[in-house]
Amino acid sequence: MSDDVAKRDEIESPCTKICVIDPQSRLCTGCLRSIDEITAWSRMSPDARRAVMRELPCRAPRIANHRG
Repeated sequence: MSDDVAKRDEIESPCTKICVIDPQSRLCTGCLRSIDEITAWSRMSPDARRAVMRELPCRAPRIANHRG
């Protein structure tokens, strides 16, 4: 592994390994990301990842009433 890779300022994934898409909100019930965000995560810039991370807490109410 190169030193550049080890020193990158990566934003960790919010994945909780609970990968279930809520059919109404179309968000993952574990991490609250959309399918598009999940699939693009590894290609997103750190700024784009931070933007998604800031938005996640606001999404919880969209699926809270649907959880079993």
